[in-house]
Amino acid sequence: MNAAIRDKNIVLIGFMGVGKTTIGQLVSKKLGRDFIDIDHEIEKDFQMTIPEMFQQKGEAFFRQTEKEYIFQMCEHTMGNIVSLGGGAFQQEEIRKKCLEHCFVIFLDLRWENWKQRMDLLIENRPVLHNRTIEEMKQLFNERKSIYAFHHLKVETDNRSAEETADYIVEMLKLGQS
Repeated sequence: MNAAIRDKNIVLIGFMGVGKTTIGQLVSKKLGRDFIDIDHEIEKDFQMTIPEMFQQKGEAFFRQTEKEYIFQMCEHTMGNIVSLGGGAFQQEEIRKKCLEHCFVIFLDLRWENWKQRMDLLIENRPVLHNRTIEEMKQLFNERKSIYAFHHLKVETDNRSAEETADYIVEMLKLGQS
């Protein structure tokens, strides 16, 4: 693996439901690295789910907490596989910090394929609550433009989680960026 990547955290970004957690866990096993899911860390520490946090404390509180956790990860850990929540990269400070300190991989998925997963996602994704399909598509497209800031883009369409993880490991070993 490229020395510039070896000691960095590898951060997975992408729209909610693209498979960041599943793929991240697979990549971490294949590379023998620890896996950190920022949302799960927040849920564990606050002893509430992200939807509960949105409801009880508000999105602004969650986004600030998310930023603090990500900054902590960027500044004080290395060599991990890290999954960010789908909206984290909307914050410019988070984007800059991750791009500077980590190797950022964008897991991409076409709208048509994401739409097939939508029903499984809505309940646990507060930003999707009470949105029309058109509003969800708009959010999908808005975030996709933000995800354009990355070191490596990986298409997940027509690949299983295992195949995607294998592809990521291969690209990292080749030092592709």
